[in-house]
Amino acid sequence: MSQVLELTAKSVEEAKTQAAAKLSVSESEIEITVLEQVKGLFGKSSVRVRAEVMASAVAAEKPAAKPKATKAAKPAAKAKVEEPAEEAAPVVEAVVEAVAAAEEPKKARSGRGKKAADAPAPAAKSEEGEEGAPDVVASAADGEALLGLLKGMLDAGKLQVNAEVSEISGRYVNIKLDGKDVAYLVGKHGEVLNSLQYVLNISASRKIANGVRATLDGNDFRRRREDKLTQHAQRVADEVIKRGDEAVLEAMPAFDRRIVHKALMGYAGVATYSEGEEPNRRVVIAPAD
Repeated sequence: MSQVLELTAKSVEEAKTQAAAKLSVSESEIEITVLEQVKGLFGKSSVRVRAEVMASAVAAEKPAAKPKATKAAKPAAKAKVEEPAEEAAPVVEAVVEAVAAAEEPKKARSGRGKKAADAPAPAAKSEEGEEGAPDVVASAADGEALLGLLKGMLDAGKLQVNAEVSEISGRYVNIKLDGKDVAYLVGKHGEVLNSLQYVLNISASRKIANGVRATLDGNDFRRRREDKLTQHAQRVADEVIKRGDEAVLEAMPAFDRRIVHKALMGYAGVATYSEGEEPNRRVVIAPAD
């Protein structure tokens, strides 16, 4: 059965639901690329999309079809390590609650009605974009400060995870996670890892407040995600060049958007830009002028 199809629906969400039903997979295993958005009369609109089953989902299906149970057992064990969805929510909830509890006394001490106490918050929102603060360069001291914040969160959540700075690139401090509980911090499709990274950067914007940001990685998730997004972006770029029409990718976090922009930087025949507001900000791949 083909793992790719094109269809038209009233919205991207409806298209994903229809595609999942037709391809007999869950919606979380569907990757959507918007090919065309049409606005009709009386405010009615539709969207034509390309739906594709994620490579990880396709790979997981093949061993399951084999009659020998011993061969199917290996992919199942690997999936459990990479995406332990059942444990993900309690872990991230514990971390978020711990951070909120730590911040509450400071808000109380700052006094009611003081706008200055809330001033750093907008900076965290602006930092979610892939552009912005290009002149900020993180230092080793910034890396240690971010590690301290992160370790406080991990300890509050009683997680057995080690963290260390693996690289500093511009304003980004890359932090590698390993240990017994690291799989829970990655979660399904990296959702927990992205949430923890977001909470860490919000906290950093208030306590470090210099535009430095952290990028978290565990179980080599970021590298695998980068390879997958790069291949997908280049495949869509080739379609854009062939059709001569722009394509709008599915909404993704800032880290993933940067990967797409980087993958197509200097790619002949196309240009990229982002549009929309978080958390629905998307990358547009358009024919080059």
